[in-house]
Amino acid sequence: MGAEKKWLFTLFSAALLSLILLLFSTISAFTASRLLPSSVHRGLHHPPAFSYYIYGGHGDKDRIFRLLLAVYHPRNRYLLHLNQEASDGDRQQLAEAVKSVPAIRAFGNVDVVGKPDRMTYSGSSYIAATLHAAAILLKIDSGWDWFITLSAKDYPLITQDDLAHALSSVSRDLNFIQHTSDIGWKESKRVNPIVVDPAVYLARRSQIFHATEQRPTPDAFKIFTGSPWVILSRPFLEFCVLGWDNLPRKLLMYFTNVVWSQEGYFHSVICNSPEFKNKTVNSDLRYMTWDNPPKMDPHFLHSSNFDKMSQSGAAFARQFQQNDPVLNMVDKIILNRKPNQPTPGAWCSGWNIWWTDPCSQWGDVNVLKPGFWAKKFEKTITNLYDELGSQPNQCK
Repeated sequence: MGAEKKWLFTLFSAALLSLILLLFSTISAFTASRLLPSSVHRGLHHPPAFSYYIYGGHGDKDRIFRLLLAVYHPRNRYLLHLNQEASDGDRQQLAEAVKSVPAIRAFGNVDVVGKPDRMTYSGSSYIAATLHAAAILLKIDSGWDWFITLSAKDYPLITQDDLAHALSSVSRDLNFIQHTSDIGWKESKRVNPIVVDPAVYLARRSQIFHATEQRPTPDAFKIFTGSPWVILSRPFLEFCVLGWDNLPRKLLMYFTNVVWSQEGYFHSVICNSPEFKNKTVNSDLRYMTWDNPPKMDPHFLHSSNFDKMSQSGAAFARQFQQNDPVLNMVDKIILNRKPNQPTPGAWCSGWNIWWTDPCSQWGDVNVLKPGFWAKKFEKTITNLYDELGSQPNQCK
C-alpha cells in the first residue's frame, strides 16, 4: 500500500511539473510574440501623437521616471533632460531605468539627453533648452503633432488614451498657450529691466544679474505674457526653430535679456505672427492653485486637493512634492497604474492581475480606449473650441 501511494505521488508530481512547464512555455511563447513592436500609424486618419519634453535637475531622476511611466504610450516620443545640476551618474541611472521597461525597449521612443544644458529657471537659458529639445524632437521623429513641456513636479490627470481621444476632434495646428497682452505690473518689473543669464556663457552655476539701466517697452512688436506651460503644434515649433520668418529670431534676441522669458517668448512670437495668431487656444490645460495675489509659483498639491483636481477637466496638474500621497491616489483612481509600470491603455494586452504588468505585452498601439475621466477633459476641449470659433482674433 505504501509503495502504491509513493508511485501515485511520483506520477502526480511528474504530471504537475509537466503542466507547469507547458504553461510557462506557452506564456513565454506568447510574450515573445508580443515583444515585437506593432506598427505605429501617424497622420490625420489616426490618433494624434505627442512629443514630451520632461526635465528636471538634481535629485529628480526618480520623479522623471515616474512621470514618464505615467504619460507613456508607444505612439508618442519622449525626451528626458536632467540639467547640469544633476550628476552623470543620475543620467546613467535614468537611462538604465528607461531601458528596463519592455515596451520602451521595443519601441525605442524615449531618449535621455546625454550632454545636458545649464538652465536658470528665471533666465533665457530656459528658453534655449526648450528650443533645443524641440529641435531634437523635430529631427528624430517626423510624425508627432503636439509638443508638451513637463517638469519633474508635474503629473497627468488623464491617460494618454484620454488625451489623444479628446484632441482627435480638433485641428492639429492649434496651440494651447495661456496668454494676454495686458501685462500690467510686468511691464516695469519684467519687460523694462535688462538682465543677463550667466548660464548662457558660464560653466559654473550663477544667478542672473540686473543691469543698472532699463529699456523702453518695444513698439516694433507687442509683448504678450502667460503661463510657461505650453502644448504647441508641430507647425508652430517648426516656425520657431527653422525660422523662415525672422520674427522668432528677433524675439529670441530680445527675450535673452528679459527675466522669466519663458512667460513671454512663445506667447509673443505666436501672437505677433499673422500665420499663427488665430491658432491659439487661451489655456495651458493645467490645474494649479495660487495665492491671491499670485506668488512666483503655485501651491504644492496634496490629498486635500484631489477632489477638485480630478473634477477640473485639466490634462495635467502641478506642482507636487516628491512621492506625495496624492500621486498614489492619481495612479490608483485615475490612471489605474501600478508602481514602476506604465499607465495601461488599449495598447496593453497582458494580464492585469496581482503584480503583473499588463503593458509588458501589447496589441494594436493605434487603438484608443478613453476612460471615465476623459469625459471631463472632452468637455474642457469642447468649451475651448467653441470659444475659439466665436472669437475671430485670439490674441488680445
